[in-house]
Amino acid sequence: MPGSPQSRTGRPPVQRAAKRPAAPVPPHDNPVLRLHHRLRRAWDRPLTAYYLISGAGALITVLGLIMVYSASQITALQLSLPGSYFFRKQFLAALIGAGLLVAAMKMPVKLHRALAYPILAGAVCLMILVQVPGIGVAVNGNQNWIALGGSFQIQPSEFGKLALVLWGADLLARKQDKKLLAQWKHMLVPLVPAAFMLLGLIMIGGDMGTAIILTAILFGLLWLAGAPTRLFAGVLSVAVLLGFILIKTSPNRMARLNCLGATDPGPGDACWQAVHGIYALASGGLFGSGLGASVEKWGQLPEAHTDFIFAVTGEELGLAGTLSVLALFAALGYAGIRVAGRTEDPFVRYAAGGVTTWITAQAVINIGAVLGLLPIAGVPLPLFSYGGSALLPTMFAIGLLIAFARDEPGARAALALRQPRFGRKRGARGPVAKRSPRSWNTMRRRASKARSSGER
Repeated sequence: MPGSPQSRTGRPPVQRAAKRPAAPVPPHDNPVLRLHHRLRRAWDRPLTAYYLISGAGALITVLGLIMVYSASQITALQLSLPGSYFFRKQFLAALIGAGLLVAAMKMPVKLHRALAYPILAGAVCLMILVQVPGIGVAVNGNQNWIALGGSFQIQPSEFGKLALVLWGADLLARKQDKKLLAQWKHMLVPLVPAAFMLLGLIMIGGDMGTAIILTAILFGLLWLAGAPTRLFAGVLSVAVLLGFILIKTSPNRMARLNCLGATDPGPGDACWQAVHGIYALASGGLFGSGLGASVEKWGQLPEAHTDFIFAVTGEELGLAGTLSVLALFAALGYAGIRVAGRTEDPFVRYAAGGVTTWITAQAVINIGAVLGLLPIAGVPLPLFSYGGSALLPTMFAIGLLIAFARDEPGARAALALRQPRFGRKRGARGPVAKRSPRSWNTMRRRASKARSSGER
């Protein structure tokens, strides 16, 4: 064809397709984007929740032991006790709690569900015994303790939190299996009456702080069960009304409410504790005055090793120390939410959500009171403050979360791929070299194997 280009063979040249524009390459040279990409990949790994719960729980407990030792020395000496008195009791409780954590971590889910009713019955019986004269002991105006002999006491209401989580999760899971949660009466009964019974036993002793935590657990379970907004708002309104009546009829609770955001102790030093907690945080600066160098714990700050241990942490470790504690609790809360959101077992979802609500709400209430943002409720900082009665059930709950995190399908597969290093052949490398099932055999078995071929 005239005017058209021809090849040597006389055929028209092959028309090549136009090249597609290359996809934009992500700017991996940007260190910020690289860090974001790596963090996102790390968050999506199947064992992230397992590592976060284990690591955050262990770090909070260890740092709490250090701060209990630092914050309680002066109080112990003022009571004519050895300086390490409170630390030794807390360390013993931590050892027992570690055993409970490992036990909860190794238990199957069926056993956790089977323990729900015995734990609830035991907690209710102990709460009733608290009100029996001669058995119950009053501490700081609240009769919620049982003397075990010597200096050891137990607060049954702390175990009531664990009981409500396990029993409520088992109850809601069984009702979900029977498709009964769509009816409001099955969602509320008997969960709400049982929770109100526990609240009544706690409030008889005057401990409103623990009652608030128990109410938060109840709301967490109802929210996870998919309670309608009207139902949720109705239960919340009743709880707020009861709380308002209890606060209005108690001068002590009204005084705590009036100290909200106070910067001066006021007449009669009514806001002494709240103000000196702010003083401790303000004097800590960026990195604190040093471990053990707190000034407020020398009799100025009441309950320095229990309810206000976060203030001593801010004074001695500064803003860096308090932000580290907040980051650890945030990681623990995120991991608990992730476990509750990824599981397909309804009991695991309710139990993980209940434990996460419990620990997160208690940490927020304690830290908010120290910062002057919330009224002083008298609740300890989970895993951190002094108190074995609070530490033992909380560590058992952490063991629950670890067990649930390990039981995720992706986490199970990732853990199954791991092989123990003991007994692995040195020369085995690559995908072909697999670990022999008899690589752990002793020398006696190897010798008997050699004699079978005729050698002596």
